[in-house]
Amino acid sequence: MTRRLLAVLLLATAAGATGAVAAPPPPAAAAPTTRYVFTAFTNSSESNMYVYTSADARTFTLLKGPAYTPPGTLVRDPSIMKHTDGRYYVVYTTNWEDNKFGIASSADLVNWSFHQHVNVPVAGVRNTWAPEWFTDSDGSVNVIVSISTNGSNFRPYRFRATNSALTAWAAPVALTGFASNHIDTFIVKSGSTYHAFTKQETTKYVEHATAPSLNGPYTFVGTGNWSGWGNFLEGQAVVRLDNGSWRIFMDGYTVGQYYYADSTDLNTWTAKQIVPGGLSGFIRHGTVLRDGPVDVSTFTSTAVVQHSGQCLDVPNGTATGGTQLRQWGCNGTSAQSFQFRPVAGTTDTYTVVNTGNGLCLDVNGVSTANGAAVIQWSCNGGANQQFTLRPFTGLGNARDFQLVARHSNRCVDISDAATSAGALAIQWDCGTGRNQIWRLSGKP
Repeated sequence: MTRRLLAVLLLATAAGATGAVAAPPPPAAAAPTTRYVFTAFTNSSESNMYVYTSADARTFTLLKGPAYTPPGTLVRDPSIMKHTDGRYYVVYTTNWEDNKFGIASSADLVNWSFHQHVNVPVAGVRNTWAPEWFTDSDGSVNVIVSISTNGSNFRPYRFRATNSALTAWAAPVALTGFASNHIDTFIVKSGSTYHAFTKQETTKYVEHATAPSLNGPYTFVGTGNWSGWGNFLEGQAVVRLDNGSWRIFMDGYTVGQYYYADSTDLNTWTAKQIVPGGLSGFIRHGTVLRDGPVDVSTFTSTAVVQHSGQCLDVPNGTATGGTQLRQWGCNGTSAQSFQFRPVAGTTDTYTVVNTGNGLCLDVNGVSTANGAAVIQWSCNGGANQQFTLRPFTGLGNARDFQLVARHSNRCVDISDAATSAGALAIQWDCGTGRNQIWRLSGKP
């Protein structure tokens, strides 16, 4: 028996005796819990905002109330969002008749401070009601506001923030397609379609319109009692749930009830149900924020690396497995288009599939070493083909992420931070270099 074979047998015997054939994989990190945040004013006070939280977007408990009292004005219709700076912002109606809306902010949902008033430069403005946040897929932050002027019915206008501090705003633009009297317009986007849920102020029904762009033109696809909810509803607000479905909340203001209904496609909805837990009859016209992990819906995107402004690219669109990816000038071809498919049982991890050839982003040879090539390979479900989207807030854009290989915990990186076209993609220890920061174009 050779010395080499004897050594192998001795090692195998020892491993069997100790049960240490292979070290068990480390336990998976617990998925972060989504928290849904509800901000509303109440029947008892139009000058105090209350904050509620929930794990299921159905049963809410009070976090703090009152949580915010504005400087000398009302705080009706508070709409909440979480900005790229990590802070929470509410936008609200300041008075029954006014030419401005208000903004407040908080780092923890408990302690709030006044941020600013935004003036409405619309001739003859009389009412500025129900401002609602809408962050578009291009990262722009907008407020959709219902405005009436002397002798004119309500119509929705778009205000767009022109700086990340939310202190400068472009001139308002009236959304087109709203010929009749509509207020409380709340917009969400699914795929390439904008969905507006808006109260027809004459008939008191919540109606549904869609458009190919945020400014319109909007076409009404659900009018009158299209949903079966009946009328005398207002303050509608829509939130996407963890499972990808949608939930709408509505204020039944004439009967002292608050309702919700669900949909998988924004077109067909369940019957309305009363929000439980004693909130019906107390809260008025609020919104719900999904404050939790990255949305795990499948989406298609380009990935632009921030040090060079170039796109992750399959060289010449080849379908050959093993080809190393690179950065290249963005050109809109399928070689730079990737579908992000959620990994089952995770909240922020994806396989990344090139839409042109169907091959998966892969760390070559399941290597855990710095410098290992990021290639394309036949999709096989391996951990070296699973990438966690780690949000990066340092550049002030909500669509910036590091792509972290699940098997190695290292980042997809452009080698040596080269800015030349053709520089290759590798994995490397995650840092803060812009050659590891990828801006996604199509994330929901």
